Amino acid sequence: MGQPIVALVGRPNVGKSTLFNRLVGQQRAVVDDRPGTTRDRLQGSCEWNGVYFTVVDTGGIEVLPERVVSGRRPAPDQVLAEDSAAFIPLIRAQAELAIADADAIVFLTDAGAGLTPADQAVADILRRTDKPIFVAANKAESPRVRQAAVEFYALGMGEVYPISALQGMGVADLLDELVEVLPASEEEEADDSVRLAIVGRPNVGKSSLLNRLLGQERAIVSPLPGTTRDAIDTRMEWEGTPITLIDTAGIRRRGKIERGVEKYSVLRALRAIQRADVALLVLDAVDGVTAQDAHVASFILDEWRGVVVLVNKWDAIEKDTYTMVEYSRVVRERLKFMDYVPVLFISALTGKRVERVIPQALAVHEASRYRLPTAELNRIVREAVARHQPPSKGGRRLKVYYVSQPGTRPPTFVFHVNDPDLVHFSYERYLENALRKAYPFPGTPLRLIFRPRRREDDR
Repeated sequence: MGQPIVALVGRPNVGKSTLFNRLVGQQRAVVDDRPGTTRDRLQGSCEWNGVYFTVVDTGGIEVLPERVVSGRRPAPDQVLAEDSAAFIPLIRAQAELAIADADAIVFLTDAGAGLTPADQAVADILRRTDKPIFVAANKAESPRVRQAAVEFYALGMGEVYPISALQGMGVADLLDELVEVLPASEEEEADDSVRLAIVGRPNVGKSSLLNRLLGQERAIVSPLPGTTRDAIDTRMEWEGTPITLIDTAGIRRRGKIERGVEKYSVLRALRAIQRADVALLVLDAVDGVTAQDAHVASFILDEWRGVVVLVNKWDAIEKDTYTMVEYSRVVRERLKFMDYVPVLFISALTGKRVERVIPQALAVHEASRYRLPTAELNRIVREAVARHQPPSKGGRRLKVYYVSQPGTRPPTFVFHVNDPDLVHFSYERYLENALRKAYPFPGTPLRLIFRPRRREDDR
C-alpha cells in the first residue's frame, strides 16, 4: 500500500486502543481498563486533511522491576490483565518493532496519573530513534488535568498535546501537526515489478523456495522455525517480466507465540502482504492444512490479495496414500473460503514443479487486472438471475437492475438493486460463482458491492 505508518506507543493503560479506535473510526481494538489488554499490534487506515496513513496500536511498553522479572508477585499498581503478564516481553518487543517500522510515533501518557518512572523508561527507548515523536497526554478531560499535563515537558521531547481519546478533545490539533511530518507515499508507484510475497507459518520452507526460485542462496536457509526475521525483497526477471520476491518471517496465531526474535516479525509479514500483488501461501505437505494456515490465509483475504497455494515438501509424502486429487480436496475443504485458488504441489528441496510457481502467480496477477465488458457482464448476471431467482424476504424479492465494474485489483463489481438488505450471503456467493464461471479469475478475490438504485440511474 505504501502508506506512512504511525505507531501508538506508551506504557500500559494510557488509552492507546481508545485513540486507535477514534482514529480508524471503528471499534477494532479491545478496550479494557486493565493494563496489558492489547498484546499484538493492530493496524488500520486513517485519513486527516487529505493525508492517508496506517495507524498501529501496540501493546504497552512495560519496564518491569527485577522482582517481577524474577517471578515474584508485582505490587497492585503493577498488575497487568491477568492473562497478559506472561506476554510483557513480547508486548515490549512488538512495540519496539513498531517504532522501527514507523514513520512517526505518538507517545501516549496518562495526564491524570502524571509523569511516572515507566513513562521515563519508555522515553528512554524512544530516544534511540530519530523518528518524529509526539507526546500526547491523554485522559485530560478536565481543565485541572490539562494544566497538570505541562509536567510531561520534563521528558524533553518537545511539544506536549493534552488530549482525550475518549471524548476526542485535542485530537484534531495533534493530527494537524502529525500529518505535516509524514512522508508522501509514492515509492511503490514507481515500482513496475509484480510483487510476490512468500508467506506462511514458520518452518514450511519459504526461504528454501526463495533460493530455489532464484537459483542462489539469497536467504539463510535453516531447519529452525523462523530464521527469517524481516521481509527481504529480491528482484529478478521472468521471461522479460520484472518480479520482486518478498520473503517473510513465519506468521503464527495469536497466543501461540513463544519467546525469541522471530515472534516480533508479524507486522512486517503483514506489511509484505499489503505490498504484494500476489501472495504465495506455503503449506507443509507433511503437516497437512492446519488452523494456522487458515489464519495466514485470512490475512491475505483481508487485504484482497491474489493467492497461489503451494504445498511444499511433496517429496516427503507417500504417493500411494496421499494422491494429488485427494490432497487437493482436503486443501480446498479446509480453505473453503478460498476454493478458487490454484494449488501446486512442489518440493523446494528437489525443485520439483517449482518452475510452475511464477507463471501461475503471473496468471493470478493478470486475472486481478481483468475487466469484463459491461454488456457481457450484464448478460452473465441476467442469465444467472433467470436461472435462479433470489429468495423473497418479508414479501419482497431482490431485483438486480444492472451491474458495472468500476475497478480492478481486486475486480470490483457494483450491483445496482432495489434494496441491498435483501441480498442474502448465499445468493451473493451464487452471483460470484456465476461470474467465475464466465471468467475463472484464478486465485483472485472478487469484491461485490450492492447499492440501491438512484433516480439518476434511470435517466
